[in-house]
Amino acid sequence: MSGFKLSNRAVTFLAATAVMATTAGVASASTAPSSEPGRTARVSAPSGALTSSLKGWGRMDYPAVGDDIQVTVDAHAIFKGVGWAEPYKSWGTFRIYHRMPATQGEPAKVNWGDFEVDCLTSGGPTATVTGRIVRTGGNIGGWDDYLKRHVRMGISFYVGEGKGSGPSRIGLSGGTAEGEPLLSKCMAPAADSKVIKGGYDLTDKVPAG
Repeated sequence: MSGFKLSNRAVTFLAATAVMATTAGVASASTAPSSEPGRTARVSAPSGALTSSLKGWGRMDYPAVGDDIQVTVDAHAIFKGVGWAEPYKSWGTFRIYHRMPATQGEPAKVNWGDFEVDCLTSGGPTATVTGRIVRTGGNIGGWDDYLKRHVRMGISFYVGEGKGSGPSRIGLSGGTAEGEPLLSKCMAPAADSKVIKGGYDLTDKVPAG
């Protein structure tokens, strides 16, 4: 703008504002989450943060007679505040275990995988957990390919509480085939299978302590 000139007082004010903004940015960056979530989550959580957690073990109903599918989970998340659907930070583990009954001439088949949690979302009595496989075992090597590709899987939960709430339920995503994109973080199918033994404790978005 030709002919426009700032006074000395205005120049001084703008310079001071820039310094304050830079300082605020450094302070904000210093509160970014650490790579050690269990030990530093409360320190690094943003002001007004909320936390969720999901823990437990359950055996799910399955249409194939004699099959035994179990899901164990210990997942945690921090949300920036009210209204945030996706977490600021998630951590924990879950295990999916599948045992198929013995058949004539063949022993029972067992397949299991451990997953590192990368997302926990929650809302009321429902939650979703996703993670990428980090360990597998059993006697059939069923998920060895998943381990090589570090496949992500997702689980949805409905945690029934009280009279009239119905049974708790689980939904499993399965893994994607080679050449297909990974399942997106925080995504899981509907919780359509009843929990027939065990159960889960869900804490939905409480103030970070």
